Amino acid sequence: MPFFSQTVDYPFDDPLLNFATVLIAGIIGGELFALIRLPKVTGWIATGIMLRQFQLPGMETEAGVNELDNFLPYMHFVLGFIAFTVGATLYFSSLRNAEKRVGALLLGESLITPVVVGAILFFIGPLLPGGELMTRNPAILLAAIAIAGAPGTTVLVIQEARARGILTRTLLAVIGLIDMVAVAVFVFVAAFLGDDVGWLIALQEVAFQFGATFLIGLSCAGIAILLTRTVVSPAFLGPTMVAIVLAAWGLASGFGASGGILACTFAGIAVTNLRHDLVRSCEAYLQSIGGVLFALFFTFAGMRLDFGLVPQALALVLLYFFARLIAKVLSAYTSMTLSGGTKNVRKYLGVALLPHGGVAVGLILLVSSDPSFDPEVKGIVNTVGLAALAINQLLGPSATRLSILRAGEDHNDRPRLLDFLQEQRISVGLDGDSKEDVIRNLVGQLYSTSTIQLSQDDFIKQVLERDAEETTCVGRGLMIPHAILDEGAEMRGVLGLSSKGLDLGAPDGRLVHAVLLLATPELERNRHLEVIAAFATAIVKDMNLVEQLYHARSPAHAYDVLHADDQAELNYFLEDAADRAGLREEELANAGTVNERSLKT
Repeated sequence: MPFFSQTVDYPFDDPLLNFATVLIAGIIGGELFALIRLPKVTGWIATGIMLRQFQLPGMETEAGVNELDNFLPYMHFVLGFIAFTVGATLYFSSLRNAEKRVGALLLGESLITPVVVGAILFFIGPLLPGGELMTRNPAILLAAIAIAGAPGTTVLVIQEARARGILTRTLLAVIGLIDMVAVAVFVFVAAFLGDDVGWLIALQEVAFQFGATFLIGLSCAGIAILLTRTVVSPAFLGPTMVAIVLAAWGLASGFGASGGILACTFAGIAVTNLRHDLVRSCEAYLQSIGGVLFALFFTFAGMRLDFGLVPQALALVLLYFFARLIAKVLSAYTSMTLSGGTKNVRKYLGVALLPHGGVAVGLILLVSSDPSFDPEVKGIVNTVGLAALAINQLLGPSATRLSILRAGEDHNDRPRLLDFLQEQRISVGLDGDSKEDVIRNLVGQLYSTSTIQLSQDDFIKQVLERDAEETTCVGRGLMIPHAILDEGAEMRGVLGLSSKGLDLGAPDGRLVHAVLLLATPELERNRHLEVIAAFATAIVKDMNLVEQLYHARSPAHAYDVLHADDQAELNYFLEDAADRAGLREEELANAGTVNERSLKT
């Protein structure tokens, strides 16, 4: 019988067709939102919310059926990959000087945020229409869920904004850890309220879940490192790391979504600190298809958000949204003030933390599936939590983008002359009784934040020999000891600052307030001279810079001074080098005699 004589029933609910439909719609939505200068992730989420209304074949969500659950394995993979990459940003050596800010914020998020949100919901919620069900238990559960952020959304906004700076660095350092805090507080609260156990048993439950997921993440990371050192070729480093993400999530799936996120985050932390190059391989492997992964993920996430829940408890939803915003701003401002954070970080970090994402959804679902909670508690947590989450998903990315913009850190990822002077390579309160003491202290910091093959003792010997030949005290309180290395392709360096000044025998008789230690490979000799010339010229011409830099309150403050937009003469974009060629020629020619010129002035 001829094929065309048969009746053929073409299915329109094929998963691949659904993937294609969602992807195309998400891409168009993201591009349209980009045209009006809104984050693409907001466009993806909004597109998903609209697609939900069409109830497409294979993606229906009505009448107690949620066919979107068929796509959960994909969602879990992307969420695990996001958690892994967020954990991978916690490279301990790069977090030098940021530990105080990170620790203070995590403490603020674990105490201030849930207390503020819980108090507002408990005391004000019952006074609003439909608020009679906002009793102690749902208020406390929603307060714990409020801690959770949205690492994936935040990372994408940062990448899209091409952001770099202290605010951006702080955000990247805390977004993954905040979700860990949220899981810890939630597990404690859920055990305490739902199981009606004492606080000690609740703490044991937290310790068990974190201990188990930590071991899973560490084991997966260890297997990845072992395989890449013995069996796997360099071409398959990326696929191996993808397999590790899948394994970590799968092994921790028994703990729910929160367990998978924790395990993947721990795996990322372990890999980046044990073998940093593997993380870069994984990121490079998925970079080409990253747009596909994230466009699909966030469009599907939007399809899971039901805006029909909002009218049911509009007053409570808005109360929860603004309570969380107030709590985030208060927590961030308080913690950054206590930890000595810079002005921009204090002002904008709280608003930048507004996005609410995957972990929050997972925690809400855990409440819904927990038989120990009454149906009324489950209903109010589900309705208010998911409805507020939908609003946060739409407004959160724009809030983060606005914070980055106001802090002046957008489109700041172009290479600059002083890019090697990141916060972890700056110290204040530099001390030492002699040049050798000062140099040894700075070399220790250099080796703790950089990889240099030359032994530390040999490096110190080289620097001291160079200074003995000709003093590296430039004058005007600046000293630039340095060594030229045979290895490496990038300049490395550290900056030590002393507000009181150090008597290091400078030719002009002044105390030294800034010591810039440089480790320059042969390939970077020209840039080496450019850095010396730029610094020497800046301290002669700009007394405002000198005052701010020499008396910087913290490494973060010094970073802001050096990398400010108005420091184009000192720290210019390398792409502008051609425009500065004539000026630089003069600076380089005078770099060797700047000491004498500064003495005369």
